[in-house]
Amino acid sequence: MKYQNKQYVRWGDLDAFGHVNNATYLVYAQEARFAWSKMIEMVVARAEVDFIAPIYTGDIYIDVEIWVHKIGNSSFALTYEMKNGDELIARIKTVQVTVSMDTKKSRPLTDAEREFLTKYLEEEK
Repeated sequence: MKYQNKQYVRWGDLDAFGHVNNATYLVYAQEARFAWSKMIEMVVARAEVDFIAPIYTGDIYIDVEIWVHKIGNSSFALTYEMKNGDELIARIKTVQVTVSMDTKKSRPLTDAEREFLTKYLEEEK
């Protein structure tokens, strides 16, 4: 199963080249990830972005699909596809590490977290 989200592209997201700034794609991913998984205390350990097509306008919504492509002991990996209509604009992969908010150190996934993540587990594309 994939999680579906919409992210609003603000006029202020456009840079001097007239397209959405590259760093902003990670903000869209972060906002979508937070809406999907507020229950999991985590930090992002790695992020990679493939920019496929630019966004040249603000005041639109883009679609963000998220799914899990790997679950480890204390980490999990996500894939995001961002689309403007039918056009794929970016593919992002991140690795999250679960943390204890008390110790600020990594910790194993709980059974509830693992069960939640498993619902979104799909083969890597």
